[in-house]
This record gives sequence, C-alpha cells and structure tokens, in this order.
Amino acid sequence: MNVNDNVNLKPFHTFGIDMPCDTLIEATTIEDIAQAFQSMEWIRKPKLLLGKGSNVLFTEPYQGVVIVNHLQGKTLTEKEGHYHLNISGGEDWPSLVDWTLEQGIGGLENLALIPGCAGSAPIQNIGAYGVEFKDVCEYVDYLDLADFKVKRLSAAECCFSYRDSIFKQALYNKVVITAVGLVLSKEWCPNLSYGPLAAHKDLLNTPKSVSDLVCEIRRSKLPDPAVMGNAGSFFKNPIISHEHYQQLKIAHPEMSGYETEVGVKIAAGWLIDRCGLKGHQVGGAQVHPQQALVLVNTGTASAKDVLDLAWFIKQSVKTKYGVELEHEVRFFTATEESKLDVILQESER
Repeated sequence: MNVNDNVNLKPFHTFGIDMPCDTLIEATTIEDIAQAFQSMEWIRKPKLLLGKGSNVLFTEPYQGVVIVNHLQGKTLTEKEGHYHLNISGGEDWPSLVDWTLEQGIGGLENLALIPGCAGSAPIQNIGAYGVEFKDVCEYVDYLDLADFKVKRLSAAECCFSYRDSIFKQALYNKVVITAVGLVLSKEWCPNLSYGPLAAHKDLLNTPKSVSDLVCEIRRSKLPDPAVMGNAGSFFKNPIISHEHYQQLKIAHPEMSGYETEVGVKIAAGWLIDRCGLKGHQVGGAQVHPQQALVLVNTGTASAKDVLDLAWFIKQSVKTKYGVELEHEVRFFTATEESKLDVILQESER
C-alpha cells in the first residue's frame, strides 16, 4: 500500500485537470482497501474509490482519502460450452479485451477500447455497439464495507439496466468491487446489430475483425485522453416516451431512435450537434469539434469551465427539444458525489 498526502489528482483522472486531494492510497490488495476504510487515521474522512479515473470530474479539492484500485489478476477456466473468467477489479478493461482475443476467446470485442478498469464496468453497466456488461457477466465479487467480508452477487442480483446497477442504487457507497466473473460462449456469435458494424457484416467473421473495426470507429470519433483530456461520453443517451418521440419525429424526420422496454432511446450527441454546439467553448473546455458527445480539456480547462459548458449544453437541448440530458460522468465535490444542477445551485448561494 502506497500512501501520500496532498496529491495532485491530475495524473489519476483522464480529464487531466489540476485538483488536489488530502490523501491518496494506492491499494494492491483487498486488505489494503479494508485498512484504508478501517484505520483510525482516516475513518472519519470521506473516501472515494478510483479506478482509471476515466469517468470522473473533480469539481473542487477533495477533502478526503482517494483509494486507487490496483487489484490485479486474471484466471481462466473452461467448462463444456463456455469460458469462465475471474478478473480482479483493478485490471485495465481495454487490455482485458485484447487478452481474451489473444486467447482465442470471443464475446468482449464490441466492448473494446472502453476506458476504465474491470471493477468499474458493472457499476455503469458499460456498453457499446449492441453489447452491455450484463450480457457477459456471471457474477460480481465485492468487499462489504459493513463487515469487511468478500461477498458475491449473481448477474441477476446486480439489477443491471441502461448505465445503471445495484452498485449505483442499493449498494451505493456500501461496497468495493474486488473482482468480476465473466462467462463467454465457445460458440462465438457476433453481435452486429448496430449500423457501423452491420454495414460491414460480410467482413466481420472473427472476434478480432469486430474488435479492430470497433477500435477504428472509436478512435475516429473519440479523442485520446492522453492527448486531449476528456472522460468519453459526457451525457447519457436519453430515453423518452413514445409520445414525445413521435412529436419530435414529426418536427425532425431525420431523428432516429431505438426501442427499449421503457421508451425510446435517442442519441444525445445528435441533439447536441443539432443545437450547433460542436466546437462551442467555455474557457478551456470545449465540445469536441468532431464528436458532440465528448467535452474536452483543450489544455487550460478548469473544473468550472467544464461545469459551465455542461450546463449550457443541457439548457440548450432542453430548450430546443424538451429533452433533459443526464450526465454520465460522475462529479465529485470536496466531500461527496453530486449532480450538475446541485453543484451550480450551491455555487450561487
């Protein structure tokens, strides 16, 4: 366990904004994590578990303990018809996808190049190109912060839904994910339901070919955080009622949507683009000129620049389309996670 005080979090989150925290702990074992929560030195301080920092924005100096999950380890077992993987929470997700492909295992290729670590994947129920984490999940192991025992939930018990899970609801701030269990069929069947993949379906006859195309598409659309700070898709794709969708479709025939169990999912990036906001800038924060769903740090952005830009986008879309955008990026204040509107309301007091 590596412990340091007054650490700049810039290298630990992909937005790359200067922001200090009181204490940073780099944990390599489950015991390290348990000690960080149980030690009398830090027991009364706010705590935040961080993976790769690819989906967070620190809005002000964090007055607590940031615990970086460095748990490592991968095991593979085979049973009739399926591969079963146990992946430690700190493993890098893109590297994991590459590793499975090197082993000749398909099933994760649609999820290639999604930034973050394995332990973060079930929290957001990450997804791309027609596949979500829930489709490959067998179980999730977690450290219970009430009794500090490691427990397991089946995929069904995780209550997965669009960018949501039990870890953002009933178990929020009550557990630390230590490992995930994945189950992948030996009879590979590609999921080419999304447009860019469907258009090349005749050429996508191996998991590697699907992964290569997914990576090519993602790299063409999404800026590399190592070059230009960002947290990937900033807003969730909103799900609206069928009635609202039909009204918008009449006014905007070119709009497309995808049926879900609870309504119609529409593209947040399309809404932002049609508001003419590509390239729109507030201070050092900018809507990416090629991908409206991504807000980037041009090099000098402050957290306030990002917040103000996000609010302007949110209000612009609501005014034009009557659609309420919800940010996918998680915001952390000095002591806790918060929401955009709450942060801005408090700043005006």
